[in-house]
Amino acid sequence: LLVFLGLALPGTQGKVIPRCDLVKILRRQGFEGFVGKTVADWVCLVKHESSYNTKALNDNGPSRDYGIFQINSKYWCDDGKTRGSKNVCHISCSKLRDDNIGDDIQCAKKIAREANGLTPW
Repeated sequence: LLVFLGLALPGTQGKVIPRCDLVKILRRQGFEGFVGKTVADWVCLVKHESSYNTKALNDNGPSRDYGIFQINSKYWCDDGKTRGSKNVCHISCSKLRDDNIGDDIQCAKKIAREANGLTPW
């Protein structure tokens, strides 16, 4: 039965990016020192927000958090469900739940830049 469920629900678990791989990605993307934070700060954030899972989703009631950085639909992305979404990153929230984290990185940097840190998380 478990094998069947695994086949019947492809892609529901998402890609879990190993911590060391995430460190390399974040370093390449200029996160070291970005808004005064270290790569270690960002890795810790991702660990606690999504457990490194690209398909992470958290329902907060009126809004939802999406992807590896758990980006919120009220302010940063559009999920078509959240009333009054500002969509500051100009992106569909569903794009934040695929295995390509390039757009997640761009949005996370925009959030951190506007907040001058990690306070939105």
